[in-house]
Amino acid sequence: MCKPDSRSHVLLKIVLAMLLMQGCERVVAVPLPVCSRTFTLAYHQHGMLYEKDSNTGIDKDVAQELMRRSGCKFEISVMPRSRIWAWIESGELDFSMSGITNAERDRFAGFAWYLCNKYYLLVRKDSGVKSLPAFEADPALSIGAIRSFRYSPALNRFVDRLTSRKRVTEVPDHAQLLGMISLNRIQGMIIEPFNYSQVDRQALQKMTRIIETEDPPTLHGLIMSKKSLPAAERKKWAAIIDGMHKDGTIYRILRKYFDRKMAQSMVDF
Repeated sequence: MCKPDSRSHVLLKIVLAMLLMQGCERVVAVPLPVCSRTFTLAYHQHGMLYEKDSNTGIDKDVAQELMRRSGCKFEISVMPRSRIWAWIESGELDFSMSGITNAERDRFAGFAWYLCNKYYLLVRKDSGVKSLPAFEADPALSIGAIRSFRYSPALNRFVDRLTSRKRVTEVPDHAQLLGMISLNRIQGMIIEPFNYSQVDRQALQKMTRIIETEDPPTLHGLIMSKKSLPAAERKKWAAIIDGMHKDGTIYRILRKYFDRKMAQSMVDF
C-alpha cells in the first residue's frame, strides 16, 4: 500500500474536515422533529388524493415519505373533511394532508405546501351553460359541495352566492356528488385534476363539460395543528416537506398519477 506524502496527507485531512463540517451544517439546518409520542394523521377520501378502498393515493404516498424521513410513529385514520378541520383546531388531530388555507384556518393550523392545482366547475351539458355567470343566472340550476371544502377565490365567491340562495347541497364525500350529478339532482360541482379518474369511472365524460375560471392555481399542503404542535416543531415538519419538494420526491410521486406536463405544473410554485 502506498502512503501519501505529507502534503497530500494534510490536503486529505483538510478535505475530510470540510466534508464533515458540511455534513454538520446540513444536520443543523434541517433538524428532525422530536418523536415524543405517537402522532395522529387523517386522510380524507378525494379521488387520486386518497382512495379508502384501495388505500392508495398521492396524499398517502407523501405522508408515507414524511413518516419515513421523520422516523416518528403515527396513528392513521380516515375521516370526513369537516371533522378533520374541527379536530385540527381542537388539537385532537396533529396532521392531515392536501389542505388549503384561508384567514380562519390560519388561526389554528400551519401548512407546508407540496403541490398546487386549479379548480374547475364541472356541469352537465344539458344545462346549456358554458360559464360561471350563466350558471349563476339560471335559478333552476344547483351545485353540490363537500362540507368544509373551500376552493380558489372566484369559485369560493360563486359557491357562497349560491349558498345564500339555497342552491347548494352539501354532502360528506366526492363519490356522492358524482352520483348526484349523474342523476341530475345537481347540475354542477367543483372539480380538480385529482377527480378526473372518478369522472371517467362514473361514465360522466359524455354528459359533462369543464368550465374554467381565471383563478391562479391553489396551494395544497400538509396541515399541522397549532394546538398540538409547537411552532418550533411545525417548522421541522415543514422542512421535511420542503426537502421532498426540492429533491424531486413530490414530482416523482405525482408522475405516478399524471403525465409529465401536469405533474410539473403541480410543483411549479
